[in-house]
Amino acid sequence: MDLLAFLNLNELSLGMSKLSMYPLFDTAHYIVSIMALKEQPGAVEVARRSPFACWFSSMLFCFGGAILSGLMLAEPPVAPFSNDGNVLLASIIWYLVFYCPQDLAYRCAAMLPIRLVLSGMKEVTRTWKVLGGVAQARKHYKEGILVMIAVGWAKGAGGGLISNFEQLVRGIWKPETNELFKMSYPTKVTLMGAVMFSAESRHHLMSCVPFFHHPTALQDGSSQLDDTELNDISER
Repeated sequence: MDLLAFLNLNELSLGMSKLSMYPLFDTAHYIVSIMALKEQPGAVEVARRSPFACWFSSMLFCFGGAILSGLMLAEPPVAPFSNDGNVLLASIIWYLVFYCPQDLAYRCAAMLPIRLVLSGMKEVTRTWKVLGGVAQARKHYKEGILVMIAVGWAKGAGGGLISNFEQLVRGIWKPETNELFKMSYPTKVTLMGAVMFSAESRHHLMSCVPFFHHPTALQDGSSQLDDTELNDISER
């Protein structure tokens, strides 16, 4: 029996592509991102001393990819904050993670089974962010594969790539922690994903396993995304 047919990956990938990121997957992304901030040295002290600085750092963790990719394409860096629902949701999670009585919110989310689920959901949002960044870049530079890679990488791993700026908001300067000097595993994986999606959009990469590609793009054996689909993805 064909393994791919047994796993029914085509239908699974089609179902994944139709999932809405808001609110469940976005909530998981915000929780994991803000928890990562709280675990940074000195973050709790900053939250006590300056709640606004802590909130702003949290927003950079949550929306850093959209901010960085927007700057790269000469788009307003404040655009990610135009969605009041997302900002309000991220702000509520920030408050619960840092200021919930007895630290209950953080302790519950830090439980291993819950954290594994949340981390998995966050990686789903990362995949869509990378693909969205590639699509966003392709609308402006259809032949610029390096631009697609850079913007897709920035949108998927922007929180880590702007970590030095985020540290300045908290009054810390550690240039040795720059992601470009010593990339973390998520940053490396995001770069690989950006390369794959960019190559796919230019016909340089054919799909071998349907789950890793946008399913509706597989038409007549080609894995290229058409312009309508790219517009839809870039707006997610």
